[in-house]
Amino acid sequence: MTTLGEALITLLEAHGVDTVFGIPGVHTVELYRGLARSKIRHVTPRHEQGAGFMADGYARASGRPGVAFVITGPGLTNTITAMGQARADSVPMLVISGVNAMPTLGKGLGFLHELPDQRGMMEKVALLSQRITEASELPGALAQAFALFSSSRPGPVHIEIPTDVMVKPADDMVALLSNAAPPAPDGAAIASAAKLIATSRRPLILAGGGARRAEAPLQRLAEKLGAPVVETTNARGLLHRHPLCVPASPSLKAVRALMADADLVIAAGTEFGPTDYDGYGDGGFVLPSNLIRIDIGADQIVRRPVTVGIQADCAEAIEALLAAIGSAHAAAPDGEARAAAARKAAFAELSPAYTAQVHAVEMIRDALPGAIIVGDSTQPIYAANLYYDHDRPAGWFNAATGFGALGYGPPAAIGAALAVPDAPVVCLTGDGGFQFTLPELGVALDSDAPVIFVIWNNRGYREIETSMLDVGVEPVGVSPAPPDFCKLAEAYGISAERLAEIGALPQALTRARATGLPCVIEITVA
Repeated sequence: MTTLGEALITLLEAHGVDTVFGIPGVHTVELYRGLARSKIRHVTPRHEQGAGFMADGYARASGRPGVAFVITGPGLTNTITAMGQARADSVPMLVISGVNAMPTLGKGLGFLHELPDQRGMMEKVALLSQRITEASELPGALAQAFALFSSSRPGPVHIEIPTDVMVKPADDMVALLSNAAPPAPDGAAIASAAKLIATSRRPLILAGGGARRAEAPLQRLAEKLGAPVVETTNARGLLHRHPLCVPASPSLKAVRALMADADLVIAAGTEFGPTDYDGYGDGGFVLPSNLIRIDIGADQIVRRPVTVGIQADCAEAIEALLAAIGSAHAAAPDGEARAAAARKAAFAELSPAYTAQVHAVEMIRDALPGAIIVGDSTQPIYAANLYYDHDRPAGWFNAATGFGALGYGPPAAIGAALAVPDAPVVCLTGDGGFQFTLPELGVALDSDAPVIFVIWNNRGYREIETSMLDVGVEPVGVSPAPPDFCKLAEAYGISAERLAEIGALPQALTRARATGLPCVIEITVA
């Protein structure tokens, strides 16, 4: 007899899942029955929040859904933070949890890990939460999850399986594979957008995370229109060093001026969130009056006034626009000059400290070309989110925007390294944020994930301390003492070195990469 728990593994394999992040417990033992003999790799984090962040990093780096197995109750609540980050950044994540036996649910009898309404809680965070009550429901539930990932704006999906349902017979269960695709761009909307483009003289493109896998058509559109391309944080890596690229935050005055000067703005895969467009909270962002918006989610398009809205995958919509525009369209002659002026003015807005920190990030990029840099909330990440040109599409991401979860970087970098084993992966984290998920260092060693952990150690939450001082608040609680990170790394069997000055970083990165093993580089900051 094949149990539902065993069938789950077979069905996940059929959907292309090759890695699961999870910590087994008494409420998920039956989900593990078929795992040992499957082709799916199981990675054991040290905390369920780490499982969620690893699934997130895996998904962002690979473009495929990240999957986590967690127990009911505290295992699932530990994962909620990671699900919140995935929801904020539209990351496909499938969280499969246990739940107590069906006859006990909602009765408050005090069973181990019991919650009053676990699924009700998850419905507030997940895009979709389903409970499996019969074996026959499982193929459909998985198909619905994967259809959502491929056809609409993705995010976390939760499936819970009661312990007494996990052992039910599930012989000859067949996967319902989804071929769901995003809606095709509406012809009338494309035609209306093409008319607007034909009369524009100073077009501009805003690229968000939804465009991160549409680099080729995006570049062709930018060149055909002569349009500068402003990249939000999650779009960095597109059009690296292209003369039309403006790798700067729309929170900067120079970028806002560029937007205000445009007579047409095409927004591709960006939600206009305040952490990208009003990072200083000054209310200075003004939505463009002549706006073509491309987004996979209809709910996003209707949230703000648009001239033309196109619901579609960014790459497909841009290809349709290119076809509608035709070859006769003349590019704006000053696009490259406008982009160059915006780049210069935007970089000039950075403080001397931020300028130095951007140069530190550029050292990482130049020492390890094509690296995936996964960030936590630390000063160099904040600085580079304002201005930084990465050299790999989908190779720059962090938790310092959107939900803003501290501790994201280390586990997410492990997930990215397992998803794309041929790429160098660097986790750039601060001493404060690293202590949120420090035990996940051991996972890098367990799973042969050669992440280079670069720790920016300024002995505290320096960005928060600065924010307090800026508004006249005496800093309190911003100086947690860091441990000796090098000794901790060595305790895990991971090599480590401490740098006293930033100029030594490129050579240290080269040495670390050559080992093919996880390494720690600590930079002490005055």
